[in-house]
Amino acid sequence: MVRITLGNGRVISDHADPYIIAELNSSHDGKVETAKEMIDAAKACGCDCVKLQSYTTESLFAEEYYQSNRVLKRFVQKFSLEESQLAELAAYCRSVGIDCSSTPYSEAEAKYLAELDTPFIKISSMEINNLPFLQYIAGLGKPMILSTGMSTMEEIEEAVHAIEETGNRALCILHCVSVYPAPPEIINLNNIRTLQERFPDYPIGYSDHTFGVAVPCAATALGAAVIEKHFTLDHNKMGMENDMATEPDVMAEMVAACRNVATAMGSGERILTDAEKEYAQKMRRSLVATRDLAVGDVIAASDLTAKRPGTGLPPGRLKDVIGKTVASPVKAGYLIKEEHIGA
Repeated sequence: MVRITLGNGRVISDHADPYIIAELNSSHDGKVETAKEMIDAAKACGCDCVKLQSYTTESLFAEEYYQSNRVLKRFVQKFSLEESQLAELAAYCRSVGIDCSSTPYSEAEAKYLAELDTPFIKISSMEINNLPFLQYIAGLGKPMILSTGMSTMEEIEEAVHAIEETGNRALCILHCVSVYPAPPEIINLNNIRTLQERFPDYPIGYSDHTFGVAVPCAATALGAAVIEKHFTLDHNKMGMENDMATEPDVMAEMVAACRNVATAMGSGERILTDAEKEYAQKMRRSLVATRDLAVGDVIAASDLTAKRPGTGLPPGRLKDVIGKTVASPVKAGYLIKEEHIGA
């Protein structure tokens, strides 16, 4: 089983109970108290981790772009979190027992996350071809979770190779489709299998942008080590991608469903449980006499049928019974048992 160990000792692996990340994005409106409410809600939903975003107006967009999108700069300022706020939220997560990480958009922001000792650093899909940045983060020695939206397989291979050149092998790769929201027909979940085959040394997860719980559950069935999903307390309020984020009731449903799917997948070994053995005794058929059989009668095929329960001779013994003499009497409608059969 392919696995990596996060900075806090938590092990994530393919084909196991998935590590579930609630992506808070900007749905906290840049307010620490709202973020804490979201953290509490994510914890109550059963999520393993909440993920924040580490950015400023300087680290996200070029000034030239802001000049043609002036409202955007105000949005970025409104929704960004200062280092002190990130530290406060990381401490709050520790106090309530849920992991906390973030996505950096500059080397300084990545370095600060390493100093905060987050269990991993999440890499946005937009950085897949930013190889110097990937190598800088890998060089910090922290486990990394890398999203792969908007990328070709060649770009993913180049990114993974760049990370490997630093000696960092604590990497999880997420299949992702960077459309918000993403309709199921473009998700192509079988890419999880493709990535598992192409990168056998790393666990593969899935970052979800669909509505509902069906696609994350299917990803879990394919062995996804991580499930990441956008989270909000209210998807009707304004915010970047908040309208497609998942509210607590659906998130709780998704977490429970993914856990159930992971448990139900089992090991692949054919195992007959004691409970099934008990049901077999009740539900399988046994040979039953179609007429009263007296001692010495020679049993013909017409003397037998098969009915429940399965506590007598199984129907597979039919050929062994036909032509034998009756050793002890059997009433019509009663099960044929070993002691009824003579020579």
